[in-house]
Amino acid sequence: MSKKYRVASMFAGIGGICLGFKNNGCEIVWANEVDKYACETYRHNFNGAPYLVEDDIRNIDEKTIPDFDILTGGFPCQAFSIAGERKGFEDDRGNLFFEIVRVLKEKKPKAFLLENVKNLKSHDKGRTYEIIEKELRKLGYEVDSAILNSMTHGNIPQNRERIFIVGFLDKSIMDKFEFPGPIKLTKTIQDLIDLDEKKPEKYYYHKTKYYEDLKKEMTRQDTLYQIRRGMYIRENKSNVCPTLTANMGTGGHNVPLIKDNHDIRKLTPEECLLFQGFNVETHDCNHTFPEYITGKNGKKRIYPDGPKYKQAGNCVTVTVIERIAQNMIKAMADSND
Repeated sequence: MSKKYRVASMFAGIGGICLGFKNNGCEIVWANEVDKYACETYRHNFNGAPYLVEDDIRNIDEKTIPDFDILTGGFPCQAFSIAGERKGFEDDRGNLFFEIVRVLKEKKPKAFLLENVKNLKSHDKGRTYEIIEKELRKLGYEVDSAILNSMTHGNIPQNRERIFIVGFLDKSIMDKFEFPGPIKLTKTIQDLIDLDEKKPEKYYYHKTKYYEDLKKEMTRQDTLYQIRRGMYIRENKSNVCPTLTANMGTGGHNVPLIKDNHDIRKLTPEECLLFQGFNVETHDCNHTFPEYITGKNGKKRIYPDGPKYKQAGNCVTVTVIERIAQNMIKAMADSND
């Protein structure tokens, strides 16, 4: 790649999209995230990330953002998710899309990549997506979108469908761009999870009221299970991880469960990130989350699991982003941009 493209990231989370572009040779010049725990994790993984602005995007003057070539953003999806109330633009989180419009209008980058839940496309009988695409086209962008699954487009054994929206100011670049096609899923659950490794006691279920029922239902080690509402235990028939959600670890019933060689337990937060494409080759997942978090009083305390699970559920699958970013950069480079 002859040019090192500069990337700015809105709603950056712990940096999954940033990492996908960084792994393609891009420079992250600015990022924004409001969640303090996610910011701690982001800084931990990006050498302190002096460019990260921890604040509500609505408080940020778009003129203060440095120039960049590509804007990325996994804008809040709860307003459109099937798992939520699906209020769309009536929800403040849905209205955050227009913060993206505000930044694009001011900075006019060459390209953007946005991510959201699959249901965005069909929300309000398609009218929500029509508004989004119309607003982006009004800014002069050519727009295309696709729904990609982590297990078919990222070689990650997680059933996770997301919509990706790509835009270019130059039509000739859009003409050269293609979303990545499906690839064979070669990685299995056992490639990501060491069934022999004993995890900390807090992850095991033998002291819970669910244990006897779990023992009856969880007979296989090559797939994952979930406790659903009403104490229904569901086996994933595709032998992959079910969609990771933000309510894992916060009282939700969607925590994936595994039967390892010691007992029945839930996935650790670090394993959840493996299922999001972090560190899948090296398994060096012990450094994904900081060990401690600094409180308002300046004192450090152990980083709790709840925010870790939330971050993993909110994150993108890095390997999918890498493939989209690669195609975007190739299209831009081929156009001598």
